Amino acid sequence: MTEQPKALKLTVLLVSSLTIMSMVTISPALPQMSEAFKDIPNAEFLVKMVLTLPALFIATISPIAGQLIDRYGRLKLLYVSMVLYAVAGVSGFFLDDLYVLLATRALLGVAVGVSMTVVNTLVADYFEGPARQKFVGIQVAFMSLGGILFIGLGGVLADINWRYPFLLYLFSLVVLPLALKYLYEPERAPRPVPGEVRKKSPGIIWLLFVNVMVMWILFFMIPVQVPFQMVEIGIDSNSMVGAAIALSTLFSAVSSFSYSRMKDKFSFYSIFAAGYLLMAAAFVIVAMAESYLMVTLAMMLAGLGMGMMIPNTNIWVMRIAPVEIRGREIGRLTTFWFLGQFLSPILLLPVSRSYSISNTFYFAAIALLVISVFFLLMQISSSRKPAVQ
Repeated sequence: MTEQPKALKLTVLLVSSLTIMSMVTISPALPQMSEAFKDIPNAEFLVKMVLTLPALFIATISPIAGQLIDRYGRLKLLYVSMVLYAVAGVSGFFLDDLYVLLATRALLGVAVGVSMTVVNTLVADYFEGPARQKFVGIQVAFMSLGGILFIGLGGVLADINWRYPFLLYLFSLVVLPLALKYLYEPERAPRPVPGEVRKKSPGIIWLLFVNVMVMWILFFMIPVQVPFQMVEIGIDSNSMVGAAIALSTLFSAVSSFSYSRMKDKFSFYSIFAAGYLLMAAAFVIVAMAESYLMVTLAMMLAGLGMGMMIPNTNIWVMRIAPVEIRGREIGRLTTFWFLGQFLSPILLLPVSRSYSISNTFYFAAIALLVISVFFLLMQISSSRKPAVQ
């Protein structure tokens, strides 16, 4: 199951891209949306929730989706989620009620929670060993590049009208025929017989779940806090801010493309230690930045660090999760992934208000350095255990 047709690989990549576009596509339209709904109490806050609410529902539905796909199979749930994705996503083009729009964004989160859990489980099903390692790196890189493309298209369409970026969610219906034609249902693991010991993952999987949440809490400081830090140093051009943040995504893609070669030489622990160290350096530079050049350098380093850690997490979970409960464990991974994104502004905005944005980046850099040292120590202590290599 390691060598798969190119059409299947491309289809998996396109389905994967639905995840990233669900979050970033409408981002450029938020200011115009705030203006359109300005007569509604708390309009600015509610419009921001239009962007972030799906993450909460992705986190909520993913573990349920994981259990369902282990019990009933992958593809039927994927097809339903792709249709729901298109319907819930495009509704923003037609709706005039902000509260109904928020409800459709919740449904979009449900669709993404199912589709992302299914597609990552399919990657684990379709590929093994070095082939899986290589494909996951390509998958994460493809999603990063897709984020750049969709946020760019969203910006162009938002210049016409704030409703137009919602039309991009119809892309799901473009990909659906490919999924119907090229994806196949993997052979299902046998159901446990009564009295049989239930399969369990190694305890270290919970370290990976918590780690991915912390990783996203800290990395999400870039889209949430970096624009304000740039304004403080005199950079108030939206295009320059967007270009700097896009640079982190681009270098994340570069790093993810190289992941398979890195993993051939280094352990899971070592890659985490290096990734967190790069992010720590990036955050120190952001805190010290006095020019646009320093910010762009920081974004490059942060992207390189994050780009190696995302596939590292996915591969490790895929490797240690028993096939009988693979969907459930990948569902849990998805939950902690998006829970980190949802919690990031909630946890860090009070810190930036109490101190300053620069100091918040210093504090985050210290936390990143501590985590890097932790994984380095884990590598040293496990150097005689080939299971994590």
